[in-house]
Amino acid sequence: MNDADHLGTSHDAPTRPVPPASTTSPVASFADLELPAAVLRTLTERGLREPFPIQAATLPSSLAGRDVLGRGRTGSGKTLAFGLPLLTRTAGRRAEPKQPLALILVPTRELAQQVTEALAPYADALRLRMAAVVGGMSIGRQAAALRDGAEVVVATPGRLHDLIERKACRLGRVRITVLDEADQMCDMGFLPQVTEVLDQVRPDGQRMLFSATLDRDVDQLVHRYLRDPVVHSVDPSAGAVATMDHHVLVVHGPDRYAVTTEIAARDGRVLLFLDTKHAVDQLTRHLRAGGVHAAALHSGKSQPQRTRTLAQFKNGQITVLVATNVAARGLHVDDLDLVVNVDPATDAKDYLHRAGRTARAGESGRVVTLVLPGQRREASRVMAEAGIEPTVTKVRSGEAELSRITGAKAPSGTPLDGGPAAPRAKNTNTPFRGLGTSKDASRRTGGKSRKAAEARQLAEARKAARVRRGA
Repeated sequence: MNDADHLGTSHDAPTRPVPPASTTSPVASFADLELPAAVLRTLTERGLREPFPIQAATLPSSLAGRDVLGRGRTGSGKTLAFGLPLLTRTAGRRAEPKQPLALILVPTRELAQQVTEALAPYADALRLRMAAVVGGMSIGRQAAALRDGAEVVVATPGRLHDLIERKACRLGRVRITVLDEADQMCDMGFLPQVTEVLDQVRPDGQRMLFSATLDRDVDQLVHRYLRDPVVHSVDPSAGAVATMDHHVLVVHGPDRYAVTTEIAARDGRVLLFLDTKHAVDQLTRHLRAGGVHAAALHSGKSQPQRTRTLAQFKNGQITVLVATNVAARGLHVDDLDLVVNVDPATDAKDYLHRAGRTARAGESGRVVTLVLPGQRREASRVMAEAGIEPTVTKVRSGEAELSRITGAKAPSGTPLDGGPAAPRAKNTNTPFRGLGTSKDASRRTGGKSRKAAEARQLAEARKAARVRRGA
């Protein structure tokens, strides 16, 4: 089924057929496009001469002012695909205080910052002012930036809504609107705020929707707000990426703790996904106690903390990023070659977006999912829906096969933050609490012995806490 078939009717808007994918011939070079000389010069300075497929497919239409519905896998270059035409078509205009001329809506703070950083060199070349409007940062400073005048605003829906409510921002002059990761904004409950924004921008303006996945969740946005859109679908999913390997590692429950620790201690960076903030914090503390340079990223952290952690991960100060799904979109790190689902993704969309943090921009990468024997069927279902055929391997900590697939090795054991060293993980250790183990999983992996082992683990943790207090 192609995008045109999948984006069918909406229950909340009049039915209007979505046109088939565009047959416009993609361009082979940025120089073939009607881009300003300043933009072409900046592209050249950054070593960019040939557009990625999603850029080559969409740029001729978007530069011409057409509404665009674009799907390309995460890491495929969507930011420049919508950013270059937005900046080019805004160039030469000047924004009045509180009245931006172009708007990019994104679901997360990290993605907003990444989009702003990616487009800043081209905006500077065109003498356009940009403002990032996100939660977790000073709303007063953001209001001041809008008051000073910003032609382009990159915003999360919640913070933009707050500024509109404060009358610090008016959208009546916005001529170009982009929704990046449109499906995730719908999934996260932003749809009412997104429609509120689209109702306020100029009705005759240009609208572009981009995402790695475009499905029925965005139907009503497409039908209600896009006029005769051109549909482009490139690299439909991470499952089609030849440079990305997918592995399922079947681990014995009590060994998951040791396996995760050894993978984290590998040479090179790794991104570990878990389901909850508590599990992320707990694993991060354990890894640092074992000498692994790990840091946590989740929605419970302040925005300055999240920004600092990402910067440290990108520059190599931190080699292990332990995160919830807040890092599944909008995170770009050069040369990140391993992503590990410590807690398996629960649906295909989440899996694809987690996987998309590696093998970006033509590089190679590997995605590993740890599963208990009882989780294999559910993991197989999710991956089948994602179009993935993984290599399945049973592994134990300390084995050569685990090292071959992930680069796993024993951690140094030297604590990074003071205090006692973490106990050396062995095959007989209990599962690390919070690493996806539920009550049902506990029953499957050994009732009473599990409870006794967890009681011992809790007693050891309390003893270590008393030692730290007395130090």
